[in-house]
Amino acid sequence: MCNPGRPAPMIAPSILSADFANLAAEVAAVGPSDVDPGVDWVHVDVMDNHFVPNLTLGMPVVESLLKATDIPLDCHLMIEDPGRWAPPYAEAGAYNVTFHAEATDDPTAVARDIRAAGGKAGLAIKPGTPLEPYLEILQDFDTLLVMSVEPGFGGQKFMPEVLDKVRIIRKKIDSGDLRLLVEIDGGISDSTIEEAAEAGVDCFVAGSAVYGGDDPAARVAELRRKATLVREGR
Repeated sequence: MCNPGRPAPMIAPSILSADFANLAAEVAAVGPSDVDPGVDWVHVDVMDNHFVPNLTLGMPVVESLLKATDIPLDCHLMIEDPGRWAPPYAEAGAYNVTFHAEATDDPTAVARDIRAAGGKAGLAIKPGTPLEPYLEILQDFDTLLVMSVEPGFGGQKFMPEVLDKVRIIRKKIDSGDLRLLVEIDGGISDSTIEEAAEAGVDCFVAGSAVYGGDDPAARVAELRRKATLVREGR
């Protein structure tokens, strides 16, 4: 059943699946429309070709997008040395800055610096990374991003086994032991969002499921509808 203390299901389209030559227009396409009030966040995948085997967007693109939209940017840093590179994204104006637990020996220090720079701090964990070593530090974060594919490339198949991590965190949140937003990234589509919502996800990152069609706003509305029905127990 619906927990009145939880936020409504959030949709965060990943521009990794958007047209890089027209990013401002692609972001505008998921803003307020006749079919949807607009997305909650725009998800920006930053990859350095070291932590993951791909190279994508970086600070210059984020700074340009911040000038082009009022939609909060959710920056997912798949990079080495987040202690050095993560805080500047918050300083630039990114709303939520998420880095990988596997990329640093001191996640709490990085989170502290992100928050000091004005952003929300998120911790991401790969599908094969156990949750338990990080349970004690999650109170220092605003978001937990559970990867449901291996980070580095879009269009991968959803890995339902990671939802056990979501269920563990959802139980702690609902019991009042933890305040945290649960986000999931990888393979979210019409056929997987309901399962993720049932497990307790708050924010759904979707790339090709949004930008793979002719009407991104309609795709967002449909994903939100499916997650909301699950949240309401229907």
